[in-house]
Amino acid sequence: MIPHFGRRLQVTLLLRTMAHSHPPLAPDQDHADSVLWRAAAITLAFAALEALGGWWTGSLALLSDAGHMLTDGAALALGALAGWMARRPPSRHHSYGFGRAEIFAAVINAGTMLAIGAAIAYEAATRLGQAREIQGGMAAAIALAGLALNLGIMKWLAPHKHDMNARAAALHVLGDTLGSVGALVSGIVIVLTGWTPIDAIASLFICALIAVSSLRLLRESVHALMEGVPLRLSAESVGMEMAKHKAIRSVHDLHIWTLSGSRVALSAHVVVRDLSRWDRTLRELQLLLRERFGIEHVTLQPESPAAIEARVAVPDPRRRKA
Repeated sequence: MIPHFGRRLQVTLLLRTMAHSHPPLAPDQDHADSVLWRAAAITLAFAALEALGGWWTGSLALLSDAGHMLTDGAALALGALAGWMARRPPSRHHSYGFGRAEIFAAVINAGTMLAIGAAIAYEAATRLGQAREIQGGMAAAIALAGLALNLGIMKWLAPHKHDMNARAAALHVLGDTLGSVGALVSGIVIVLTGWTPIDAIASLFICALIAVSSLRLLRESVHALMEGVPLRLSAESVGMEMAKHKAIRSVHDLHIWTLSGSRVALSAHVVVRDLSRWDRTLRELQLLLRERFGIEHVTLQPESPAAIEARVAVPDPRRRKA
């Protein structure tokens, strides 16, 4: 059942002129994409060096971190490509544009991280019972360089954490950061104690942390694809706030969904006390939704109390006569 908010319950199918608010994309979108492209190139280059270092030192933690960085470079590039697609203007066949590309990229990135984590966890579990020679000192040095690189990329991405696509890319970088920390700790422990099982244990711990973050992001992105109300919002709270406006009698047929990685849309029917003041009421509702809930793309349909009260139910023509 579609929720109804206000002082009276009114169910109608009233079609009137729709009021729209269609703001442009966020002004920092171009900067976010350039950051993703730059981070992808640097990450892929270091992944190759780290893979060579892991093979040379025999460190699984270092090799797993290199695998993370390889997929992270691809994930960052995918995020940048999705951001570029999201900036393409609406067309005759895609009236909302291509903003959903960012959500698809988030789903792919989250799913990829789960698959990589499962593969590394399997290899780590296999190595737990095997004695291997690992050059801890060299592994720790390479991991330290990787850690510094990942922290720098995370700092680049931090200003864009409101965007689902950027958060998906940042998840991969977080996995790299944890991998670098694990490889660094593993190398230090091996140098000081010679206890090599710490390498596999560190890899398992990293996989567990990445799985939690990946599942959380996968849930959010799939929820967005299913046009669910964004998890940070409550349709009931939004509707009640709109109905509190002095010019509004009630709100119904309220829908809230995610358009792209950072854009939320809302549509609703609002019963107003005075249609002649609708222009002012519309501006005030748009300001309320933008400042209180961060909703920029707003479509509202005004309805008069008289029209609602005079409405007569029309039987469904598809229903057969008894």
